[in-house]
Amino acid sequence: MHTANKLVTLPASRLGVHSSSATPEWETPRALFEELSAIYGPFTLDPCATQDNAKCARFFTRETDGLTQPWDGKVFMNPPYGRAIGKWVSKAYEESRRGALVVCLLPARTDTRWWQDYVRRGYVHFLKGRLRFGAARHAAPFPSAIVAFGRFFSD
Repeated sequence: MHTANKLVTLPASRLGVHSSSATPEWETPRALFEELSAIYGPFTLDPCATQDNAKCARFFTRETDGLTQPWDGKVFMNPPYGRAIGKWVSKAYEESRRGALVVCLLPARTDTRWWQDYVRRGYVHFLKGRLRFGAARHAAPFPSAIVAFGRFFSD
């Protein structure tokens, strides 16, 4: 991760790569996931996970490609933050129209096409400050938002 034009060395851990700019995968902070679970109830699917950072018992990895799988139940999505993020947000919106509740952790990039086309259709909550993902030593270089698509339900 770059901060003020200096390279920051992350601590060696199995999660360090998920917090660097070398990957589009940013591990969801555990406390945030637990808070969202308390609000929305237990999540049943994590469609954008790795073996090491999955937040749900049922999850899809890059190999099982969550973009091509059906989603149902209560879905927690922290998508890869690269160029494909628009595809993930579109998928979240479309799966909510099929009955899933999809709660997304997204960078607050209000000027992007995917934000304008899909996020504005959901329930948006901007997070205060900047998140610290995974084992990162520093907070993210961008603000974040929680976006929920679908009908809110409990069970």
